[in-house]
Amino acid sequence: MHGEPAVLSVTRYHPENPIKMFLLQPLYAPLLFPNTTSDARDHCANERTFLSWLRLAIYMAIVAVAILVNFHLKNQPTPLERRLSHPMGIIFWVLSLACLVTGLAIYMRTVTKYAKRRALVQTGMKTQAVFLVVSAAIIAACALFLAAEVQASRQGHAGAFDVTFVL
Repeated sequence: MHGEPAVLSVTRYHPENPIKMFLLQPLYAPLLFPNTTSDARDHCANERTFLSWLRLAIYMAIVAVAILVNFHLKNQPTPLERRLSHPMGIIFWVLSLACLVTGLAIYMRTVTKYAKRRALVQTGMKTQAVFLVVSAAIIAACALFLAAEVQASRQGHAGAFDVTFVL
């Protein structure tokens, strides 16, 4: 009744399409790679890269939720912050999903290339574009919230320049 556990050998199954390799039946079966050179090290590096993208996606999702709910420790959000919270929260949520999809695509493409013994690990233009957009969004959010804080402090203190940072 309970036979050998299902294992998929990439020497037998190595389709050209990364999605097809990961959708081979059964879905839960591990992919078995022959370890002839430094394959184990390379696979671990590929998994670490995926986990880094996953961590970035989780951080971006946490920031998106914090922006959406107007999370403040000391003060109430300003009207400008309330107006910007939904669009910026949605932008960060979309960027979180983009990071997750990018990390998964890199992982699947690299594993498929390992199966064909043609792995060349480098960043592509798509990866750099996603990273550039994420970086620009973080910098823009910091600038907007800093400007909102300065504006609120000027209005509240009749021209005094008092900025408080909440960490």
